[in-house]
Amino acid sequence: GLVYKGLKPVHWCMYCKTALAQAEVEYEEQRTPSVYVKFPLVAPLPAAAGAPASLVIWTTTPWTLPANLAIAVHPTEEYVALRAGNDVLIVAAKLADEFVRTAKLTGTQVVGRMPGRALDGLEYRHPWIERTGKVAVADFVAMDTGTGLVHVAPGHGEEDYDLGRALGLRIYNPVDDDGRFVREVAHFAGMTVWEANPKIVEHLRRIGALLAEVTLTHTYPHCWRCKNPTLFRATEQWFVALDRQGLRARTLDAIRRDVRWIPTWGEDRIFNMVAHRPDWTLSRQRVWGVPIVAFYCDGCDALLLEEPVIEHVARLFGDGRGIEEWYLRAVPDLLPPGTRCRKCGGITFRKGTDTLDVWFDSGCSHAAVLETRPELTWPAELYLEGSDQHRGWFHSSLLEAMATREAPPYRAVLTCGFVVDGDGRKMSKSVGNVVSPQDLLPKYGAEILRLWVAAEDYTEDIRLSSLILDRLADAYRRIRNTFRFLLGNLSDFDPARDRQPYARLDEVDRFVLDRLARLIDRVRRAYEEYQFHTVFHAVHNFCAVDLSALYLDVIKDRLYTSAPTDPRRRAAQTTCYDIFRALARMMAPILTFTSEEAWRYVPGARAESVHLERFPEVPVEWLDDTLDAEWSRLLEVRREIAKALETARAQGLIGSGLEAAVTIAAAPEDLPELLRRKRDLLPTLLIVSQVGFDRPASKPAVVHESQEIPGLVIGIDRARGRKCERCWMWTERVGESAAHPGLCERCLPIVTARS
Repeated sequence: GLVYKGLKPVHWCMYCKTALAQAEVEYEEQRTPSVYVKFPLVAPLPAAAGAPASLVIWTTTPWTLPANLAIAVHPTEEYVALRAGNDVLIVAAKLADEFVRTAKLTGTQVVGRMPGRALDGLEYRHPWIERTGKVAVADFVAMDTGTGLVHVAPGHGEEDYDLGRALGLRIYNPVDDDGRFVREVAHFAGMTVWEANPKIVEHLRRIGALLAEVTLTHTYPHCWRCKNPTLFRATEQWFVALDRQGLRARTLDAIRRDVRWIPTWGEDRIFNMVAHRPDWTLSRQRVWGVPIVAFYCDGCDALLLEEPVIEHVARLFGDGRGIEEWYLRAVPDLLPPGTRCRKCGGITFRKGTDTLDVWFDSGCSHAAVLETRPELTWPAELYLEGSDQHRGWFHSSLLEAMATREAPPYRAVLTCGFVVDGDGRKMSKSVGNVVSPQDLLPKYGAEILRLWVAAEDYTEDIRLSSLILDRLADAYRRIRNTFRFLLGNLSDFDPARDRQPYARLDEVDRFVLDRLARLIDRVRRAYEEYQFHTVFHAVHNFCAVDLSALYLDVIKDRLYTSAPTDPRRRAAQTTCYDIFRALARMMAPILTFTSEEAWRYVPGARAESVHLERFPEVPVEWLDDTLDAEWSRLLEVRREIAKALETARAQGLIGSGLEAAVTIAAAPEDLPELLRRKRDLLPTLLIVSQVGFDRPASKPAVVHESQEIPGLVIGIDRARGRKCERCWMWTERVGESAAHPGLCERCLPIVTARS
């Protein structure tokens, strides 16, 4: 009961000779004439002392004036009768001054006032056609532009059509499929509406009905295929009635209740589209397409549109033969045997020529895919496409599913922007700024392109240029080099044999695992919310800040100078192992090839492919709020000490940080106790040879008073003692062994044990 055939105004392309759905209409700026036209009342107006008067309408489509059958006014707004010379002109009071200025009228005088409802039913004459019409009240009449009186042509507008139906007017359309006026239109028969537009204006001027003409630039509907302006004209089409069986109301409720919209503004956008759209125009006038399986009786023109007939034709389309069967077969071959007209009993029919809206085709994809493949389930978890599809695929799929299955075909809808050039301009062949992926792949590869897509906020338009990809290539190398460093230091690590329990890890190991745990949680949420740019930026920041600039630098001493089986070295390897496995799995959806390649080299038991692994889980013990708070404070101090070391380096006092002795000469109240508790790990954390807390006897070579941490004073001197040839740390205990005079007390037992 939702599908009906009727004469109704639709967007019509006179060039493609077909009806268009709202989704197939694009709006472009166009310069058009707007005219103020007077329609004389048949009888004198009592509110104007019985003087003859005219109704003044304003329209931007003069070509629709031959189809005028009524004039609409707002029932509660005030209207005035203006005397201008020999004329009495009726306009809305709110718009009277603007009208007088536009029409360049002088000496006008208000001779009467009345509410809109007082004009209801008054009869007027058409300016040049022997026809009368009547005034009607309508709430859609606006007071922002024009005159407050709306010219009504039921065959050329949605609101006009609705009002015309309510008034019992005929749905008159004097324009044929080619956009030309039919023979009955005096003066303009045979002209296209665009040819007639200026001639109608001139004719109005010649007969004295034109009060003013203004050329406007405004948005006007255009055909999405040929890019020419469309007409709104009444034609016989097939429609889906949105207000039967509560289809519109049920759909609006489902938009709010049953679907997750990403980003959230998509919900309001499609809600408003469905709330205010007209009935869905299903039919098209095309020479090829999915046919609307309708037949017409040769004897009485009765429509034959029955389910058994449709199912019979559908079976003919099956077995890979397709819709061409409709065009190749004669009518008797398309109908079931014994088909008769229910009205007259006739047995001969002709095929309908209408085809189905292609958006109905795409809107059925949920059924064609999800309901025919046993490994899939209905509804879809996610639909994703560009923002234009709120009026296209998202829209048609929703209406089709709500009509046939009473539920949305998707649980979530994701909307992305469009790719633009590096300056944010739309790509265009004529401008010469089109960037083709095929041109970029040889230089950057698929990984960089995929990383570019993931790194951008897809809810907005995405910029693409070589400069942008160069920056992402640098970011990619940072992540890849992090993988290489981690794997390179796991070459002698067997997780089954060497893995250390959490309790035996160094504090810096536990701290970085705390950061990793928070990263995993953040990345998981980002994936669940389709925030892929958050995934990339969070992982890249972790690799750059927490690993490269901190952890991986700090553990080099343990990895390279400790004995191979030293538990502290194994602790660092255990941490590297956990970090790598987590990073590879988190980045696998984005860096597909890189993660797979790196996965082959990770030691220990693993799935054959990283893409067969589960997303990393966070052990409860990794999350340590106390440790996180303490280390956040320690890292603030570390940044200040780094500034002091840089000053010492600039002054030539030191080269490497290992040549430095750091003195924390003063600190705010919350720091001394924390720093003394962490005293043993500070040289490793700061990558210096010596750290002290007592004021030196003499002033340090470099003194740094922190601006970021008031009260913190740092002194830098050259480290005492000699440099160990193996670990490069400076200590006063280098050379205690005659056999190994270049080694420190830490390296000596390691070397002698190995020898």
